[in-house]
Amino acid sequence: MLELSRNLAIPDSEIELTAIRAQGAGGQHVNKASTAIHLRFDIRASSLPEYYKERLLALNHHLVTADGVVIIKAQEYRSQELNREAALARLMVLLQQAMVVEKTRRATKPSKGAKLRRLESKVRKGITKALRGKVRP
Repeated sequence: MLELSRNLAIPDSEIELTAIRAQGAGGQHVNKASTAIHLRFDIRASSLPEYYKERLLALNHHLVTADGVVIIKAQEYRSQELNREAALARLMVLLQQAMVVEKTRRATKPSKGAKLRRLESKVRKGITKALRGKVRP
């Protein structure tokens, strides 16, 4: 069971973990042992609340396919158990990103003092530039 918060968890039956052979360097070990983990999590078929499903599908993340399936491949460790933990941790991070509600931006205007400081600095820069001109008798 993957615990997301005190009142939200994903049962193990909804997460499909498959051991596959890893890619890349590693010699005979990588060619013989299935240490990489391929994780699949179907968002639409999960027991998550509808609100989280919608947010996950709208995330536009490279791990989420157009069908609404999260696919994670973990192969950074030599051990299958460590790769399983890494894949579950990456799924947890993705789900927590979807849970975060961003603050709505409220438009503000510059204060009177900020406007005054801006105008004074423009005047100072203008005077400086005027002094760079040719010297006239």
